[in-house]
Amino acid sequence: MQTTLELSKQTRQLGNSDMYLTAIGFGAWAIGGGDWEYAWGAQDDSDSVAAIQRALDLGINWIDTAAVYGLGHSEEVVARALVGSSRKPFIFTKCSMVWDENHQIHRSLKRDSIRKEMEASLRRLRVDCVDLYQIHWPDPEMDIEEGWETLVKLQEEGKTRYIGVSNFSVAQMERVAKIAPITSLQPPYSMLNRSVEREILPYCEQHNVGVINYSPMVSGLLTGAMTAERVAAFPKDDWRRNNVRFKEPQLSRNLKLVELLREIGRPHGRSPGEVAIAWTLHKTAVTAAIVGARNPKQVEGIVGAATFRLQPDEMARIEDFFNTNPVPGEVKKT
Repeated sequence: MQTTLELSKQTRQLGNSDMYLTAIGFGAWAIGGGDWEYAWGAQDDSDSVAAIQRALDLGINWIDTAAVYGLGHSEEVVARALVGSSRKPFIFTKCSMVWDENHQIHRSLKRDSIRKEMEASLRRLRVDCVDLYQIHWPDPEMDIEEGWETLVKLQEEGKTRYIGVSNFSVAQMERVAKIAPITSLQPPYSMLNRSVEREILPYCEQHNVGVINYSPMVSGLLTGAMTAERVAAFPKDDWRRNNVRFKEPQLSRNLKLVELLREIGRPHGRSPGEVAIAWTLHKTAVTAAIVGARNPKQVEGIVGAATFRLQPDEMARIEDFFNTNPVPGEVKKT
């Protein structure tokens, strides 16, 4: 088990900010609860609170949430977990995904919409200022300048200390960077989703944009706890039921990868999930990884990734797996 001291020694500065982050942060998507478009199924709020508090006890010093997670509920749970806590983590949240009275989600980067979102997030989180406010998606793309200009104003007004983006391309980052510097990018990045490696990560490294990647364990697929039977039993409101990586023929290949990660992690006392997270942290452009957990036991099962580093031969074994086990339908590399 990692100690608070071990985690605190391994922090990295996030972009142009004064924030030094532990290598993993608490991701609050799944704790938003069930019964919304991107839910993970029902969730016990008491488990969520306990998971956050356990993460803080173990030294994790930042939490990433979003207004849309649980349609506001995730932010409320984060606030509940922090009431009376002596530990004060950095709090990151996101805007641009809004919902109506029928719980239908749509995207907006209009000035008035973002301001309304910010006030609602501050109220739910019970704070006067967040540490990082991010545009969740560059959609509608024609409005990203208006959205970014609004975040700049909110920063000037003291509602957020820093501003960042999520799911942006290089071209989109270049557009908003003309208005104001970007502190951070939040992209998906994992063994099964490496699209950011070619252009996006090099751009961020060159321009001092911090990277906090999400889904390093591919939404639970690489944790070591996933099985075909568990996938088949996902509740109806679990969005992963419709994700191609959780369906055949990809599912069998991905579970085979998990067994390799288990073999690599075993001599180090690390879980497959910790190996998967550590793999993303090998990229120097990556500041830290967002890791979700729904109860204290899950937190304890992933916290070791913060200080675990893969050896070159272990990295090579993983790369060889992908060379010899391409995504079904793809041509094997030669």
